[in-house]
Amino acid sequence: MINQYETVFIATPVLSEAQMKEAVEKFRKVITENKGEIIHEEDWGLKKLAYPIQKKSTGFYHLFEFKSDSQFINKLETEYRRDERIIRFLSFKMDKHSIAYSEKKRKMKSESKEKEA
Repeated sequence: MINQYETVFIATPVLSEAQMKEAVEKFRKVITENKGEIIHEEDWGLKKLAYPIQKKSTGFYHLFEFKSDSQFINKLETEYRRDERIIRFLSFKMDKHSIAYSEKKRKMKSESKEKEA
């Protein structure tokens, strides 16, 4: 069954920009090569963590919103665990309300960018 998911991962802050892009590209490929369809993605950049993780107080945040088979999430999370660059991750299945909210948020963001231009 195809569901819509949102996943956010936090990469270690010691990565260079190129290494971070490489990590993002790796997980983008993991999703698309497993018949996942990326709906939206956001790079939230370097942010302060709520509490230290592996003695780090900051991390690079990245979000993917995608559609895929329900069996795929376990595979994606296994890939996160195997990658030493990833210090935390969270994935969840979106219900119709969270999908609608996400679409509304993206629409508002694009409208505000149009007003600025």
